[in-house]
Amino acid sequence: MPAYDPPRRGRGSLRWKIAALATAAACLVAAAVGVLVHLWTARDIRDRAHREAFNGVYSAMQVYRRTGTLAGGAELDPDDLPAALRRPADAERHTAVDETVDGNAGPTVWAAQRTGGPGSPVLAVQVNLNPELHNLRRLDLTVAVASLIALAAAVPLSVYGAGLLARRLRAVSETAGRISAGDLDARTGPVKGGDEVAEIAATVDLMADSLSRRLRTERRFTADVAHELRTPVGGLLAAADLLPAGETEDLLRARVRDLRGLVEDLLEISRLDAGAERPVRARVPLGAVVAEAVGRTGLSAEVVVTGGGGGGGAGAGAGVGAGGEIVETDPRRLERIVGNLVVNAHRHGGTPVRVTVEGRTVVVRDHGPGFPQQLLRDGPRRFHTGAEERGTGHGLGLTIALGQAAVLGARLVLDNAGDGGAVATLTLPG
Repeated sequence: MPAYDPPRRGRGSLRWKIAALATAAACLVAAAVGVLVHLWTARDIRDRAHREAFNGVYSAMQVYRRTGTLAGGAELDPDDLPAALRRPADAERHTAVDETVDGNAGPTVWAAQRTGGPGSPVLAVQVNLNPELHNLRRLDLTVAVASLIALAAAVPLSVYGAGLLARRLRAVSETAGRISAGDLDARTGPVKGGDEVAEIAATVDLMADSLSRRLRTERRFTADVAHELRTPVGGLLAAADLLPAGETEDLLRARVRDLRGLVEDLLEISRLDAGAERPVRARVPLGAVVAEAVGRTGLSAEVVVTGGGGGGGAGAGAGVGAGGEIVETDPRRLERIVGNLVVNAHRHGGTPVRVTVEGRTVVVRDHGPGFPQQLLRDGPRRFHTGAEERGTGHGLGLTIALGQAAVLGARLVLDNAGDGGAVATLTLPG
């Protein structure tokens, strides 16, 4: 069973995306609140200044008319009075803003009213906005500092909250990954919260239960069929031995032998599916075991052993008697893997077939059409060769090779060479 290798998490993980989104939202809220407070306060300052200047002119005009004196900072025709207020068209009170800033003076709100008829002096009162605007700047600074403090507290909280959600989703993802890797007993289990994540976890567990039942039913059916066929096939083979020698007897014996091989393959797959296979390890020279496995196939293949002695040549393991690195493995299962790969290369690929042994790695290379892309993407399927140009067969050889490699703890990778042909790379564990 291949081990589940979870994908690496980086800055693009859900945790950091949620934290970044929460931080951005907090920044937008802080900026919006700061702008609204600034605009509302600035408008309130201007309105209060206009009312103060307007009421100041009214009070000063009452005093001026009764006593003829100026009070409350009022002036008659001041030099810096805005042009719009110098010659008011009527005797009503008017206000205007002078944006001029001179040190601590300005901007200023002026209010003015003519003291009498046309040509009479204009009584004016000014209200300096600088102190209020200074308070506004202090308020802006206070809001900014408060926003930064709030962000400093919100960011860790958002990262922590996003981490909780990400961990729950990661548990569901790891369960799905283990199921896809072949662990049919993997389950997420009860998930706290009762939200969408809990629903996803429950759905994945239900899917796993259904998938497990179906796969176990199929595996049990395969094993039962193989066991039931074993006895009649053995009887057919014995009956074929009683036939008189001739072309018919040879043809029948070959077909019965093929059928027996298929039954044995099905039995082997059923044992692999059930996890009943256990390796019997021994220290053996890898090159010698590979050469012997190639020789047992009776097919032509060039065997090259490097990095540990031995030689190579044409033919069924010709030129290689011993050599290669000493490895601790199950030689019977190793021969089974290499033999299946060589047979597959001849049956579905093209000659020449080359087997290279280097260190703890065995590479079987043919020069045919290569593995179909569907096989490389989804892995080998039973009773499915993947493409018509890959010849005839039951599609069990690669399935058995992968299963036996998993029993040995080895890694079998199927790929296509850049210049054509299929490449199977078997790497034994250290």
